Amino acid sequence: MPVLRVSNLRVRYGNKVAVDGISFQVQPGEVYGLLGPNGAGKTSTIKAVVNLVDYEGEVDLMGMGRPRGELLNHVGAVLETPALLEALTVKEFLELVASVRGVDGRRIEALVQAFGLSEHLGSYIATLSQGNKQRVAIVSALMHRPRLLVLDEPFNALDVKSARILKEVIQNHRREGGAVLFSTHVMEIAERICDRIGILNEGRLVMEGTTRSIIEQARAGSLEEAFLRAIHAEEEVREIAEAL
Repeated sequence: MPVLRVSNLRVRYGNKVAVDGISFQVQPGEVYGLLGPNGAGKTSTIKAVVNLVDYEGEVDLMGMGRPRGELLNHVGAVLETPALLEALTVKEFLELVASVRGVDGRRIEALVQAFGLSEHLGSYIATLSQGNKQRVAIVSALMHRPRLLVLDEPFNALDVKSARILKEVIQNHRREGGAVLFSTHVMEIAERICDRIGILNEGRLVMEGTTRSIIEQARAGSLEEAFLRAIHAEEEVREIAEAL
């Protein structure tokens, strides 16, 4: 049974259709990456999965229906703009999340040390750099060992060490049978850690498969080339480069 099943998902903002009838699944032990240009519908898809926007269609978590209420305890999410209580210190915020999730202090301490947040525990979240806010959001998403990690551009603003630790955490989560849905626009990251990839363009899922199968479908030499062909941007990129 898939950890996450999305069927015929549509997200609208007024008259604008941000996500237009996409379907995909994320299996246990799988990292599924959403690729797409800006405005393709990646963030709207992720917000629908964690029940933050109204949508049409079906989002099913572990065969138990729409992720909400107690079911959201099986999800750990990092959004593109982390939702943090900025009037709290880092320590206060993490303790609050831990109390809701039923997590003991040892787990928090291990994650705080791993992501280099020890010296910031007494700092108010409002005063942190964007990179440190991202690390706080990652720790809060990981602390309860969720079945599904939902990560929207999680490597934004991370330093090299934190990015490497997050990559290792994702792979460990995968090996332990957890599932990961994440969005990125960085081809190298997608190619390195994803088991399967879905390419979005103008709200539609235009190509899906392993890195190798996508390259073969597009008759391309690399994932980047396949991506540009899938979103019909290859010729435009060439013309722009030649005009410079």
